[in-house]
Amino acid sequence: MRRLDLAETPLREVNAALQVPVSGETSWEIVNPRGAHALAVGLDAPIDVGIRGSAGYYCAGMNKQATVHVHGSVGPGVAENMMSGTVIVEGDASQYAGATGHGGLLAIKGNASSRCGVSMKGIDIVVHGDIGHSSAFMAQTGNLVVLGDAGDALGDSIYEARLFVRGSVRSLGADCVQKEMRPEHLELLARLLDRAGADARPEEFKRYGSARRLYNFDVDNATSY
Repeated sequence: MRRLDLAETPLREVNAALQVPVSGETSWEIVNPRGAHALAVGLDAPIDVGIRGSAGYYCAGMNKQATVHVHGSVGPGVAENMMSGTVIVEGDASQYAGATGHGGLLAIKGNASSRCGVSMKGIDIVVHGDIGHSSAFMAQTGNLVVLGDAGDALGDSIYEARLFVRGSVRSLGADCVQKEMRPEHLELLARLLDRAGADARPEEFKRYGSARRLYNFDVDNATSY
């Protein structure tokens, strides 16, 4: 394991080393992150990166193939536009976690703030705690799993993403409705919970998704567009 200390090495150099790893280097540890922004962004190799402390905004953004494990909390936009790989946050995440993510798994062991999973496009997000308002806004595809509660306007203007919430939902957004939990959804949810190390049973969750009323213009729904 190669160790990088942000108290001694500039952020630009740390990211450059992670983005173009030397052949044979597959495991990294970053210490003293001190809330650094845009840490471990743009990774495109099957490497493991452990961050010992909290990071700022856009941590592990645009991740592809890498596994990034944050032993702390993160600021806005963690795993933003992630393509593949795994991002694990042991603490809490600020706004728009996993925004526009196309693939991979984002696991947040604490709570996530507002707009979690906004415009998600295939990413899987598992939040062990609660999520804030307007989460999964315009979520196109992928899965958002919440072991705690969800805030206002969950799934507003949602497309075909699947939302699973174990706790309460303060309110649903436009065109988002509760849906039947079928056997295939229970199987999918079981796999996601296992991958994220979540201690919960699929039968404890409710599923939410699109009512498909806003796909085509209808004057009766004009106020909802």
